[in-house]
Amino acid sequence: MTKKTIEQILLKRSLITQEQIDKMKEDSKRKGIPVGRLLVKAGVVSEDDYTQAFSEILEVPYIDLSNYLVDAETLKLIPESMARKYKIIPIFKIGNAMTVAMVNPKDIMGIDDLSRVSKCDIEPVLASEGAILGAIDQYYGVQGSVDEVIKDIDKEKKKDVVTEGELDSEKLAEIADKAPIIKLVNLIIIQAIKDRASDIHIEPQEDTLKVRFRVDGILHEVFSPPKHLELALLSRIKVLSRIDISEKRKPQDGRFNIKVENRDIDLRVSTFPTIYGENIVIRILDKGAILLGLDMLGFSASGQKEFDALIRHPYGIILVTGPTGSGKTTTLYSALSTIDSEEKNIITIEDPVEYHLGRIRQSQINPKAGFGFASGLRSILRQDPDIIMVGEIRDRETAEISVQAALTGHLVLSTLHTNDASGALARLLDMEVEPFLISSSVIGILAQRLVRKICEKCKESFTPSEEILKGLGVEAKELFRGKGCNTCRDTGYKGRVGIFELLVVTEEIRKMIVDRASSDLIKNKALQMGMKTLRDDGLDKVLKGITTAEEVIKATQEK
Repeated sequence: MTKKTIEQILLKRSLITQEQIDKMKEDSKRKGIPVGRLLVKAGVVSEDDYTQAFSEILEVPYIDLSNYLVDAETLKLIPESMARKYKIIPIFKIGNAMTVAMVNPKDIMGIDDLSRVSKCDIEPVLASEGAILGAIDQYYGVQGSVDEVIKDIDKEKKKDVVTEGELDSEKLAEIADKAPIIKLVNLIIIQAIKDRASDIHIEPQEDTLKVRFRVDGILHEVFSPPKHLELALLSRIKVLSRIDISEKRKPQDGRFNIKVENRDIDLRVSTFPTIYGENIVIRILDKGAILLGLDMLGFSASGQKEFDALIRHPYGIILVTGPTGSGKTTTLYSALSTIDSEEKNIITIEDPVEYHLGRIRQSQINPKAGFGFASGLRSILRQDPDIIMVGEIRDRETAEISVQAALTGHLVLSTLHTNDASGALARLLDMEVEPFLISSSVIGILAQRLVRKICEKCKESFTPSEEILKGLGVEAKELFRGKGCNTCRDTGYKGRVGIFELLVVTEEIRKMIVDRASSDLIKNKALQMGMKTLRDDGLDKVLKGITTAEEVIKATQEK
């Protein structure tokens, strides 16, 4: 009897159509990639659905790793390097039999190698590659390795402990260069990158240290090394970032670069003196990260169409507003990537340059050298640009030069710190920019926030109470939430998405700007013309099961 193919199984389960299979067959022949894999790559079927179908062919049980808690003792039997080599995760051990989740349960050589190292009989089960790699990152995490490093340091405690009185820079530098301290700092940074953290916080307490990662906008405590490692740990980071290691009384800034898995990572370091010692925050910037397209940011279909039309204008100012950490830079970079072409000269002036944009010419302000946004913008105008990105409009001079650039045939993209779209107009007026200049130059304003997405692995529906629905002002028989699983570290959320409010400056709104109408009146007019507020866009995503009501309310409540 001929075995079924993965495509036939997926078709039987109504996960794909025959038309989708036929469409992929030509690509499969040309690229030499199986049709099933192409269906996953194109997002037609999920990796889990594909793996479940694969388990039927292999006749090996499939497991969903998010439903399992990996046993810590079993984990010690297989080193991380081997787990990554064979793409496996040991789950539990009963007697002499160890159950191992594998991407390829038919890898006989791999199973023999695992059996030799663990001295156990291996019982393979099948799990998706993404789930296994995620579990490896999670369970072979920083804590166990850090504990081992701390034990190594404690063996040489008398040599490596530095007290408050020992501030000699040579002594600090010597300790910062010791292998265990180097390994400890490396472990912290690499784990933060694996966890998709945007920042690392190293916070001195009275009797200990706290290390926290900011993931999806929320801080999570990772571990607490002993207090006696404080100066050695902080000195190592200072040495890397070329900061004065003996200076502890005033804030300092520095930076350094590392390469992780062939990716260039830029780390911005900031120190700040507190009553218990120096607080250090490390901002992580993956300069080789693939930029998102506009379709990946979270725009509604109509919102994306409107914004795409705006950024293709030959001239005018487009402003993106929102608080720090609301994704403004990502939106601007995505916009520039969308409109970039050989025919256009695009130049940016930023503080700092966070990601590299290929052929786009990027510059960074240097206030100490007298190179700020205003002076830099003047120089850019002499470089024959078509499109200019200004990191932020902070003062009247920068605002006026941006307006003049827009009025003389340039497209200018920039940011402002305001709560909503119409508030940006009031902010420009506060900078004493003439209303007629604002109305003639500004063509659109995008306000945005970031909200956490519900974890797809543990998403569940629930029936909301009348009170919740009334508070949201919506009608729905069911909403969604994440119940918490290993994949999302029991938070119920994984990843973030934008919510948006796009104000397109029409002729009616131009007249209101010239008449110095309040931002509230302008907002009401825009709403009458079909603008969606941040709250409205967020609630649409709540009803679609992308995020939760709590996230939207928290992101859009009045400050």
